Amino acid sequence: MPRKLGQHFLVSQPILEKIAEAACGAHAERVIEIGPGRGALTRHLLKRCDELHAIELDEKLASALRSELIDKPGFALTQGDVLRTDLAQWGPAAIVGNLPYYITSPILELFLNLDARFPAAVFLVQREVADRLLAKPHTRDYGFLTVKTQLLCDVKIVVKVPPGAFAPPPKVESAAVRLDRKAGAAVDSELVMFVGRCFAQKRKTLRNNLKSFFRAEALEAMPEAGLRAEQIPVEGFLPLLRRLQGGS
Repeated sequence: MPRKLGQHFLVSQPILEKIAEAACGAHAERVIEIGPGRGALTRHLLKRCDELHAIELDEKLASALRSELIDKPGFALTQGDVLRTDLAQWGPAAIVGNLPYYITSPILELFLNLDARFPAAVFLVQREVADRLLAKPHTRDYGFLTVKTQLLCDVKIVVKVPPGAFAPPPKVESAAVRLDRKAGAAVDSELVMFVGRCFAQKRKTLRNNLKSFFRAEALEAMPEAGLRAEQIPVEGFLPLLRRLQGGS
């Protein structure tokens, strides 16, 4: 496979089974798999779901996988770019994938922007990305990605994955994470923009990061003005925004 696609194939059968179980449970009606590659995870998923839609960018891999699994009941393969694919056409569904490292953030955003018909996703990502998704306030890993994700989802580690579980082995540790969409949660683009501004320069205070967007009097009246964004809990950003808007 062209190295430019950044793909490392997971080959550990016990880990593949844990990921499939996390995505499907005992049984799932429909699953979307991002980047099936050679189909190692695909085979585990097919045992646990009625319908599997796989999206593979690499034409040769897609062709080989289609030829090998075409007779499997419920299996469908789309050859193309997941970021240009309308996943909503297959909802409701769980989403799962071994994400190429270079495209992790766009795919996470793609999932977060879906609706409640897509209640959960299980993604295999770099360990440092998993740490950021799970981070708590007052830690180095806590940042914009943390807050954006945790506003919409509960996050947990499914399994930690060492380099030796892949072929070829990457140079970094990995982890599979499960994202469960919170009941009633929906993307609030205004709030996401605000959080992004709060974290624009992580070492700067909220006062300095937000001074171009709100009146100085409103900022100075805010007790948190001298804090950094990493000191604000996930649930604290919306009240902060509303107070600033009331004084702006």
